[in-house]
Amino acid sequence: PEKLLLKTRRRSETLSQGAMVNIPKTRNTYCRKCKKHTAHKVSQYKTGKASLSAQGKRRYDKKQAGYGGQTKPVFHKKAKTTKKIVLKFECSKCKAKRMKPIKRTKHFELGTDRKKGNEYGSKYR
Repeated sequence: PEKLLLKTRRRSETLSQGAMVNIPKTRNTYCRKCKKHTAHKVSQYKTGKASLSAQGKRRYDKKQAGYGGQTKPVFHKKAKTTKKIVLKFECSKCKAKRMKPIKRTKHFELGTDRKKGNEYGSKYR
């Protein structure tokens, strides 16, 4: 049991430290709208542009106006070094979209070819 525990811990350490995550641009997966497996286009989720007319932003801008400096606390105690990658799946048939978060990683690629080894193998240059 001790060896098994040691193995799993090492694997998680290597994943969190900097393993490259490479995901294909298309995936055959279940679509809730079609109620069957279909081809999905995979992309990385990105947050949209913040609206200037949102109530919170208008309130904040009004409070910041004039003299008096910064009125709200600015957060400095950042704990995480990475963000969870969120994948956006779009069904090729019905165009339904859904999100799925995956593990944390520093290096993330979508559908790029893996590094090819030379004629002697990938270890040697």
